[in-house]
Amino acid sequence: MPSLRVLAHAFRAWRRNTRWRKHEPETPYLADLLSGAPVCLHVGASDGRHSYVMTQVAPRATIYAIEPSAFSFQVLKMTLAWHGIADRVTPVHAAVGNKAGEMLLVTPRKITGRMGRAYAFVADQAPEGKARPDLQDTGMEVQPTPVITLDGFCAERGINRVDFIRMDIEGAELMALEGASKILDRDRPHVLLEIHPAMLEARFGGTAEQVIDLFKRRGYRMFALNGDRLEERFEVVGDRPWKDYFFIHPARAARLPDGVFKARMAA
Repeated sequence: MPSLRVLAHAFRAWRRNTRWRKHEPETPYLADLLSGAPVCLHVGASDGRHSYVMTQVAPRATIYAIEPSAFSFQVLKMTLAWHGIADRVTPVHAAVGNKAGEMLLVTPRKITGRMGRAYAFVADQAPEGKARPDLQDTGMEVQPTPVITLDGFCAERGINRVDFIRMDIEGAELMALEGASKILDRDRPHVLLEIHPAMLEARFGGTAEQVIDLFKRRGYRMFALNGDRLEERFEVVGDRPWKDYFFIHPARAARLPDGVFKARMAA
């Protein structure tokens, strides 16, 4: 039987989805990327918000929702069931990295006393002092979590095509993308990626520039929202601790549904 906390979090996620509230500003653009029966990887799935949106804009999509937190994974499964989309979204309890194994999931405790589950990140060992350089906290909760690579996961599941990746993993993006190199080279999937420059540097020894260069080397184009305008760029927005970016490969431009990305890729 799910705990009351799980039920409460799942109900809040379900209600926000049905009312189309509290979604990131990039969310409406998924309809301009997904059509037909795409195969999608939702990495850092949390309560499944983006998975839900994917099922609405592409009802025949196959989605794998990957979430490392044991608590959030319970919420995710409950939310999927309440939305009636558990047959289209497969929940996977794991973090994503560049090698399979096990790591620690570090969840900061906010100054309100509540757990900052949206700010959780993986680490080889618990950090000393502050959990994150970009967040005030009063401690942390640490739990082990299994780690997979996206390349290995797809090989084991017989997934021979990936069309879209949504990734929000609090600084581990370079590590996770290195573990998805075969997918990126083979399929050139569309990617919606949240980049965390401070966390990349402080907790993972990487940089936002390295993440962007990983896509540039493969010929991708990069887009970001500036207000309500989609702009092409090859740099991060410098005044924000994190932000979402779209990466689209020209090889897939002709198969994009009609919309802003198809128009921009043809320019």
